[in-house]
Amino acid sequence: MSHVKAGGSSKNVHNNAGARLGVKRFGGQKVTAGQVLVRQTGSTKIAGDGTYMSRNFTIHASKDGIVAFKKVKKSSFTGRTHPRTQVVVE
Repeated sequence: MSHVKAGGSSKNVHNNAGARLGVKRFGGQKVTAGQVLVRQTGSTKIAGDGTYMSRNFTIHASKDGIVAFKKVKKSSFTGRTHPRTQVVVE
């Protein structure tokens, strides 16, 4: 005889909404101060000139201008460099 009851399968549990992450304003687009440029989980993209990062890693425009994306090398704590995308408002 088994000592544990059979575990049933649950089928209707994966119905949560998406987080709506991603790039909201693309390169070359005009933005005003305070607009959301990138919503992300963790700092996969880093904030450059004319932008700032909020507590949940969302990148906002801090001034009016045009959005641009640049490839930069970011050094980690160990000294190793990693290629990152930097969001800039010019």
